[in-house]
Amino acid sequence: MRVALDTNVLAYVEGMNGEERQGPAIALVQALAKGATLVPVQALGELYNVLVRKSGWSGDQARAAILTWRDAFSLAPTTGAAIVAAADHRLGIWDSLMVAVAAEGDCRLLLSADMRDGLSWRGVTVVNPFASKRHPLLDALLDEVGGPEP
Repeated sequence: MRVALDTNVLAYVEGMNGEERQGPAIALVQALAKGATLVPVQALGELYNVLVRKSGWSGDQARAAILTWRDAFSLAPTTGAAIVAAADHRLGIWDSLMVAVAAEGDCRLLLSADMRDGLSWRGVTVVNPFASKRHPLLDALLDEVGGPEP
């Protein structure tokens, strides 16, 4: 099962919101199949912004984090078709674009802690991997790859 990662998952791995989010985020990302996980390019741009503006990282530190994510997972570009598809959705444009890019990448899941859990659009279901009750599709994905227990 293919999966895309939203910015907040990346930010939690980088230490945003403290250790209570970082540990589970790291365990989740380490469990994902590298060849079946996409990082939208938009998420890298947003991550850079979050790390520099909210966390006070230097530009060089944030750039190093972006390069690490780029090297670890396949990147999904923002295409013209994704922008047009995103404009047809009722979410905010940036969240819609994230879902549209995940759909273009044939992802079944978009892991996000700040979009509506369970939202399904164009074959992509948004799942909050940090919810107290784990979504059945996330359970199936983690069972498939031998990921962490809830």
